[in-house]
Amino acid sequence: MERTVQLTDLAVAGGCAAKYSAKLLQDLLAGFVPAQSDDLLVGLAPADDAAVYRLNDQQALVFTVDFFPPLVDDPSAFGAIAATNALNDVFAMGGRPLLALSVAAFPEALDAEAVAAILAAAAAKVREAGGVLAGGHTIRDDEPKYGLAVAGTVAPDGVWLKSSAQPGDVVFLTKPLGTGLVLTGHKKGLVGELELQTAVAQMTELNAGAADLLRPLSPHAVTDVTGFGLFGHAFEMAERSGVNIVLEADRLPALPGAIEVAKAGYRTGGDPRNRDFVEGRLILDGVSPELAALGFDPQTAGGLLVALPAMHSVVTAAEFRARDLFLEHVGRVEEGAGVIVC
Repeated sequence: MERTVQLTDLAVAGGCAAKYSAKLLQDLLAGFVPAQSDDLLVGLAPADDAAVYRLNDQQALVFTVDFFPPLVDDPSAFGAIAATNALNDVFAMGGRPLLALSVAAFPEALDAEAVAAILAAAAAKVREAGGVLAGGHTIRDDEPKYGLAVAGTVAPDGVWLKSSAQPGDVVFLTKPLGTGLVLTGHKKGLVGELELQTAVAQMTELNAGAADLLRPLSPHAVTDVTGFGLFGHAFEMAERSGVNIVLEADRLPALPGAIEVAKAGYRTGGDPRNRDFVEGRLILDGVSPELAALGFDPQTAGGLLVALPAMHSVVTAAEFRARDLFLEHVGRVEEGAGVIVC
């Protein structure tokens, strides 16, 4: 009997692990002259999770685009994960999604029902985020890819940057780590369906609730943890803020099964690229190989990495507990430059 071709059979790399390496991206943009405009509040100087353009004194436009090949075989799950990942960039800037367009590439031979399921799941996730999926563009490609271009709004004085962490801040993470490890482990037969579905549930969870609780606290710096892993995104925050971020390895939260996969010696394809990005600029002080792997693991639709004044830490933890939202205190911000994991 002929085996049905699964979505991941058609992908070379899935999810945010398919991203260009952070180091290569830096090299590519090194000679690019950033656009200049008084109303361009966030562009490429420095780059952040989305662009922000001021429309007037009360409102700014947040705009982002994100797409990738499938990392799961279920079409509905793939559509929801890809949409969540794109929408979360708007939440990472402090904004709220308004409008989305599909960015899609599908093999013509791909079952029409699968394509319809991807689009329907994405549309449902955009509605959940408070926006509207209003169209898009599709091309033919042997490797399926899907994502969204998303426009949202934010107050000009309420934009969250990754470049403004301050010494004395505490550092929180709003989702556990290990999506890449769990997906790899499932393919290798090291973890079961329960661990896979737990990871999928996390990857389809919008960062909307976390962002709503953080807005009144005016966090100093925010980014979402995706393809560059926790350590890569922490390094971006530290480098652009001119500070040192200290992460406590034993506080790093892991999805069920992730540590076991790492202990078995498996790594995702993005792991070596993420290590290369921070080589010589990140200190691992007595950190076990499996916890290091957790920090380098590329995340898809990961949580928010947040630096906010220490005076707000108790209130923040209480608010997240009251809303039954995940939150882990993973470190602190100090004078210096770089990232230390100890």
